[in-house]
Amino acid sequence: FGPPGNGKTLLAKAVATECKCTFFNLSASSLTSKWVGESEKIVRALFALADHLQPSVIFMDEVDSLLTARSAQEQDSSRRLKTEFLVQFDGLGTSKDSRIVVIAATNRPQELDDAVIRRFTKRLFIPLPDAEARLQMIKKLLKDQKLMLREMDMRQIANVTQGFTGSDITAMCKDAAMGPIRDLRGGIEKVNESSVRGISIKDLREAAEKTRPSVSNNLLRDLLAWNAEFGSYKV
Repeated sequence: FGPPGNGKTLLAKAVATECKCTFFNLSASSLTSKWVGESEKIVRALFALADHLQPSVIFMDEVDSLLTARSAQEQDSSRRLKTEFLVQFDGLGTSKDSRIVVIAATNRPQELDDAVIRRFTKRLFIPLPDAEARLQMIKKLLKDQKLMLREMDMRQIANVTQGFTGSDITAMCKDAAMGPIRDLRGGIEKVNESSVRGISIKDLREAAEKTRPSVSNNLLRDLLAWNAEFGSYKV
């Protein structure tokens, strides 16, 4: 769990790739059906297929849209779907040969059902990238571009982008890469690639000023509070 745009989905895919596992990427739309009882059948079929193709990783993105806290007002179909998930979760540990891992991602863990939270025994907070991580992101995003930058320039930008998510850093670098193109104005049709200048510190500074952090302080505060109470590791 953690702020949106921070690579939670990418981490889950990396786990499956490194373990050479079959990867099932789920969303609410792929599991819900307008027909009564159909959603529960889909869930049972999913876990049966994961068992057949194990080792498997079942990844549930935006799990809060599926397994929110149960209430008296919710529809029976939603309640049955959650119950079926919980039953299937419990069945994973019954065999010593079972090699199925369920990973879920959310930026609203506080909305999950208590029974769901209890079954996810490892709850990892994915924080915003620190200055060093932001520097490495900037380097990677711009490595194939023509640059007029020193490492100290990129480090300076990394230091002034505190509060940026990975998505914010990507948006900033894309905007900075357009700086040399904007300078061409009306002559872009006649110019060749070799005459386009490289990306400068000025381009990055202007892009950083225009890019606003997409994660609010309120959301960060809520996530840190939830991590302090339920997280597996404190930050």
